Amino acid sequence: MSELLKEKLAALSPEQRELLRKRSKQLGKEEVYTAKSNDMDFSLFFFSATGEECSNDKYSFLLKCAEFGDQNGFKAIWLPERHFTHFGGLYPNPSVLAAAIAVKTEKIELRAGSVVVPLHNPMRIVEEWSVVDNLSNGRVSLALASGWNKEDFAMRPEAWHERRELVALGMDQMQSLWQGESLEVEGVDGEKISVRTYPRPIQPELKYWLTCSSPEGWKRAGERGSNVLCMLGNSINLLAQNIENYRQAREQAGFDPNGGTITVMLHTYVDDDLERAKEQVREPMMQYLSGYIKQFDNLVNENTRKDVDTNKQQLLEFAFEKYFGQAALFGPKSKCQKLIDKLSSIGVNEIACLVDFGVPLDKTLSSLANLGELVATLSSPQSV
Repeated sequence: MSELLKEKLAALSPEQRELLRKRSKQLGKEEVYTAKSNDMDFSLFFFSATGEECSNDKYSFLLKCAEFGDQNGFKAIWLPERHFTHFGGLYPNPSVLAAAIAVKTEKIELRAGSVVVPLHNPMRIVEEWSVVDNLSNGRVSLALASGWNKEDFAMRPEAWHERRELVALGMDQMQSLWQGESLEVEGVDGEKISVRTYPRPIQPELKYWLTCSSPEGWKRAGERGSNVLCMLGNSINLLAQNIENYRQAREQAGFDPNGGTITVMLHTYVDDDLERAKEQVREPMMQYLSGYIKQFDNLVNENTRKDVDTNKQQLLEFAFEKYFGQAALFGPKSKCQKLIDKLSSIGVNEIACLVDFGVPLDKTLSSLANLGELVATLSSPQSV
């Protein structure tokens, strides 16, 4: 080490030294993840469209995309749980839809994205998904969420304040039941009874993701050794920090720090004509974003709602440009690959492609075919 470098290091504050240490550690991990970039998986994600504007065949889009994904090498299909809202109203029960898809497919994994655990009895969750596991010959996985919308808890209002604790408890109970163990629960008049769920599933263990949006959620996922389902969020740098915290929590809890699947949801429309792609997704995405924002009306005060309404068009235009430019798989393969490479370099190993945001079925399937071509030719990304 040169004398000049020694002097510069000696002049650093303790805080600066710690930041340098973390950055050096992160750069080392980026090299590991870059080497694994060709292992990136791609799945299909459903969340937004209601289908109420369509014919009576509301689930045709979902089923045809599922069949396409099954025949073209997509890893999994994610089915959400949504309640009492026009935005995503097609999806009140992921297990029912997974059962329908199970008999139409052969290979694609069937995943809840996510089950809102506090709204349900864990015994019932296991029963429903054990049926799907049998119908699919062992293709079930679950992402678990605590819930964020108070209106959803009209089903079980007493669970709202303990929702995070109920997820942790539910995970343990569901895994025990899934593995064939008995669970002691409170029956009628407080009597303790022992129950075991049927039918027995095909898989010996239930594979979990935790749906994470906060730093605390990422830490809990690491401590549990769970996989993570998330959105890209405000920036790739913030996502990278959450992944780093997750890795540290895994290591401290005795799990392989480089283990676990990080699945990031991205809106997807791949078309090698940039302007044509932008024109195709602009209106659907603007409507999607408008519906997404409206979900939060009951979480903000009246003044905030008025301010959002007054500036809504500007907000939507800004959000669309950010999504199209930085936060979605929109446009040519070369543009999409750059985002895939960046995510791979920070440790993301699965991209869940959200496709039901309003683009017609034929164009959606064409987009997925283009994505398939990109996946087949992915080169090792450069470190970012």
